[in-house]
Amino acid sequence: MTVADRGSGTSGVSGANSVAGAAAQPAREAVALLDEYRRGDFFLSTAERTVLARGAGVVVEGHDPAELDRELDRVLADAPGSMAVGVLPFDADSAATPARLTVPQRLWTSEPAHEAVRQRAARAVPAPATVTPVPEPERHRAAVRRALDELHGDGSHADPLRKVVLARALDITFDIGIDPAVLLYNLVREHSTGFTFAADLPGERAVPRTLVGSSPELLVRRRGDRVIAHPHAGSAPRTGDPETDERHAAALLASAKDHAEHAMVIEAVVDALRPLCRNLDVPAAPALEATPTMWHLGTAITGELREDVSALRLAAALHPTPAVCGTPTAAARELVRELEPFDRAYYAGAIGWVDAAGDGEWVVSIRCAEVASRTLRLYAGGGIVAASEPEAELAETTAKFRTLLRAMGLSPEL
Repeated sequence: MTVADRGSGTSGVSGANSVAGAAAQPAREAVALLDEYRRGDFFLSTAERTVLARGAGVVVEGHDPAELDRELDRVLADAPGSMAVGVLPFDADSAATPARLTVPQRLWTSEPAHEAVRQRAARAVPAPATVTPVPEPERHRAAVRRALDELHGDGSHADPLRKVVLARALDITFDIGIDPAVLLYNLVREHSTGFTFAADLPGERAVPRTLVGSSPELLVRRRGDRVIAHPHAGSAPRTGDPETDERHAAALLASAKDHAEHAMVIEAVVDALRPLCRNLDVPAAPALEATPTMWHLGTAITGELREDVSALRLAAALHPTPAVCGTPTAAARELVRELEPFDRAYYAGAIGWVDAAGDGEWVVSIRCAEVASRTLRLYAGGGIVAASEPEAELAETTAKFRTLLRAMGLSPEL
């Protein structure tokens, strides 16, 4: 684990505090916070609040959640009213992708931003120069067929593979620079119920990279001794045509395959939370959840903590759920490494915050893009179970790309 006390020398923000962290600044309107976001800031807008953090008083990086939690306890004790914000990778064991949390020099929180921005016009995004699928569609179908072979294995394993999540990407280049602030603004405008975010990514790179997206999925939220997780699994596209969307929703609610996939995720989340909670409330059936581009099956699981476990530790205990990796986790992650032609890095990780009391909120970093100076990499994945079909899985990832493509004003057919 590494800890760097940056003081006030790295933020470049006029009036930034020189202490390790800063309490929230005077209240600002959520739209003002969105307008003031710039590359390098941390931004998260949810149905409950908007957070804008600027400057890095202290940066904590590492792979061990317990060590990270202890160090943040120490740092936040010296920064009353502040919080640590940051990102967790998909693969906590990868040396190349540490968890990274910063205690900002300036911090603002406000009411939710989504509704206040909906009345505004979208912002223009430059036209792309090239769009390259990674892998090509047929290679993704082949990867799904290979995963199905594993799922239909000979039964010799004591804990056989039940699900694996496979992702693909779109690499988009531009002739001029692309500003993550424009994508963030358009995503906040379109996703009134989503978790919309932007965060710089760790790593020694000549060109900074920012993860920007609008996730439908809450990994975990803690407030006092109350905890909630809201996993999603099982999905169907929305087209914008009411009759078609109604048919898709009905088909999803009736799908045995999607309900079985969803049940695997709920089982894993409950297994992770049960030792930490006095009681858990788990609805008997999932609810239909909507984003502008997708239908999902979602289950809100609530509980009362037995002891003081921070939101960061809860996120680490839950992540990665079968919704983004598969089950059992180790076997699914190994197959992901074998079949995907890229390192996920912080895609399908988590983004969020934790404060000195241990309260916080972490969301699954999906429906997102990694933004460099003139390039974007969009990600989309789908859960593969024994009843999956390669063509349908390809179509699911195409539908999920639409979240970012719409924010860019591009055709969903790319």
